[in-house]
Amino acid sequence: MTVRTYLRTIDLAQAGHISVQQVRNYEASGFIPPAERSPGGYRLYTQQHLVALKTARSLVGGYGWQRAIMQALHRGKLSVSLAAIDERHAELASKRLQVEQTLAALSTLAAQSAPLTNTRHSQRLRVGEAAKQVGVRVSALHFWEQQGLLHPVRDKSSHYRLYDEQQMRRLRVVVLLRDASTASYTPPPSPSPASSHHRSPKSPASLGTVAYSSVAKNFEE
Repeated sequence: MTVRTYLRTIDLAQAGHISVQQVRNYEASGFIPPAERSPGGYRLYTQQHLVALKTARSLVGGYGWQRAIMQALHRGKLSVSLAAIDERHAELASKRLQVEQTLAALSTLAAQSAPLTNTRHSQRLRVGEAAKQVGVRVSALHFWEQQGLLHPVRDKSSHYRLYDEQQMRRLRVVVLLRDASTASYTPPPSPSPASSHHRSPKSPASLGTVAYSSVAKNFEE
């Protein structure tokens, strides 16, 4: 008769260098198979759970929180798991291409940007005209202004927002980075095993605000 050795939740947590709550999150999200329960209701893990935990954590770096890969393995469907991996490879290749295209567009924009003329005498566009030039809605410009990414001047008499050459250059950079962020953003599963508390995924615009500001400043100098 073979005596089966079980691992406690704390044992799995220590082996994986994570918290006890994170172990529970991994199980709830399907990254490790469901644990048996003792008569007292305690989780009983095995070496299979430990291997699954280490495998799931090693996959995160290359595939993100893709629970479908591990869930298929737990069901014994290796072909489904491999298909999910292939699909993720295609997604990563597409995102890499999008990033390369964005970097190329930024380089082209930087190369074509002539030295700024005196902003007092350069052409100034109203918000609707500026939005039309870059192909976005007026509401997007208002949002980016609220986030501190754009700083249009105000007409002294009408108080209309006016975008000069400097602000239009900044706007084009923001739009390019917005597009790249939207294409590459993949929210984590709920609940995320990396955190003991669930947080609602933020929008790509919110996630990219700091990056937009940092890069856009380089085009003002």
